[in-house]
Amino acid sequence: MTAEVTHLWRHPIKSHGREAVQTVTVNPGQTMPGDRVWAVAHEASKADGSEWVSCANFSRGAKAPQLMAISAQTMGETLTLSHPDRPDLSFDPDAEQQRFLDWVKPLMPANRAASARIIRVPGRGMTDSDFPSISLCNMASHRAVEQKLDQDLSINRWRGNIWFDGLPLWEEFDWLNREVQIGEAVFHVRERIRRCLATTANPDTGVRDADTLGALKSWDHQDFGVYAEVIRGGAISVGDKVHVL
Repeated sequence: MTAEVTHLWRHPIKSHGREAVQTVTVNPGQTMPGDRVWAVAHEASKADGSEWVSCANFSRGAKAPQLMAISAQTMGETLTLSHPDRPDLSFDPDAEQQRFLDWVKPLMPANRAASARIIRVPGRGMTDSDFPSISLCNMASHRAVEQKLDQDLSINRWRGNIWFDGLPLWEEFDWLNREVQIGEAVFHVRERIRRCLATTANPDTGVRDADTLGALKSWDHQDFGVYAEVIRGGAISVGDKVHVL
C-alpha cells in the first residue's frame, strides 16, 4: 500500500498554538524548523534555556485545556496567536514576553502554576522526547479513534507534525527501529508516543469533550503516533509519498 503526506503542522511555542505549512525542509538530528522553538516555563519551573528539560517544566494542554484552542501564524520575527476567547496577539517571543504573559493569563487555570517566562534553547526544539524528534501520525488510526467514540475529532488534538494516509490503522507502530522515507528526507523511528489529557480537549473551543484516552485503551495502549529522528535531511511537501525502507 502507498501512503502520502496529508498535512504538515508545526507548533512555534510548545502547547501554545499550531500552524499548518505546505512544505518544510528538515535537517539531520533536528526538530521540524519552526516547531516548538519556544516553551513557556511556569513559576515552579527551573528551566532557564540552557538545556532541554522535560514537559513537566512548562505550561501545557494537559493541565490547561484552553491552550489547545490557540492557533499561530509566523511572519518573520513576529508570531500572531489567535484564540476564540482572546483578541489576536502579534508579538516577538524573544523581546515581548510580558505582552504574551498578560494575554495568556486568562486561559490558565487558577489552581495551576502560573506561566512565568518564555524560554528557548538555541538549536533545540522543545519536544516532549529527550531527543530532537518529529512526530509521524496516521490518519487511519485517527479515524479509528473517531469511530470508537462515534465523534468527529480534529487531528489537532494530537499535535502531530507529519500526517499521512493510505496505510492500515496502527501500522506506524510496526516502524519502530526502522527507516522511513518521506519526500526527500529519511527518518529513524524511535518511540511510540504515549498520550495525555491534552488530547481530550477540543482544539476549536479548549473544552474537554472526548475520552480519547479511553478510546486508545480499548486497544490496550495509550499511544498515538511515533517519534522519529531525521537521519537524512531534505524537503517534504503535502502529497509526498511515504516509504518504509
